[in-house]
Amino acid sequence: MNEAAKTKLDSSKVPVVETRNLVRTFQAGELEVHALRGVDLTINRGEFVAIAGPSGSGKTTLFNLIGGLDDPTSGEVLVDQVKLAGMSRKALSILRLEKVGFVFQAYNLIPVLTAYENVEYPLMLRRIAADERRQRVTRILSAVGLSEMMHRRPSRMSGGQQQRVAVARALVTQPAVVLADEPTANLDSETGKALMELMRTLNREEQTTFLFSTHDPMVMEESRRLIRLRDGNVDRDEHREG
Repeated sequence: MNEAAKTKLDSSKVPVVETRNLVRTFQAGELEVHALRGVDLTINRGEFVAIAGPSGSGKTTLFNLIGGLDDPTSGEVLVDQVKLAGMSRKALSILRLEKVGFVFQAYNLIPVLTAYENVEYPLMLRRIAADERRQRVTRILSAVGLSEMMHRRPSRMSGGQQQRVAVARALVTQPAVVLADEPTANLDSETGKALMELMRTLNREEQTTFLFSTHDPMVMEESRRLIRLRDGNVDRDEHREG
């Protein structure tokens, strides 16, 4: 085995997301809602994973905990081998900025900024030098097929183009994991499939780790691992070839 292949194989065994006996319980009046009931997961570097399940199965809660947007009732979350428990809000914000890329179904682009400026924004927050910002932004916008539209604002772009900007923004910081919450929900089937093909290409070529929350059968089919949640538990965990 050559050195490059060995490095790729070794890196694939590095966990970027771990949950250990993760429990989240909400109080709704006098009723306790058990959103997660002891979830154990390991997502390794370079995986392309979909988390599926009916409404109320715990997908959104799990994503919020992995992204450091909520605290577990008990159990642990580790992102890139860093424990989230006990971190201050400021430290969590820095961790999200450096290690987690978010892609939302509503795009969440800043309307007064161009595509270029939207993608550049998280690098500015990290105080990356201007030359490096320019290199990273132009490279990732080229990778998502938007070189010719980088100076357009979101209002002058289609839904699929806006979602590509959101993907570029998530990737430009070179995060340990990209959390994509229903990324195809607001797209027609053809545009959604093109977006998934784009992310699959980035996954293969850059070894970017993607974790999707989805109801979309196409996203489930395209993923190399499918985790099904039911009633706050992992119901099935299927690995696929390819």
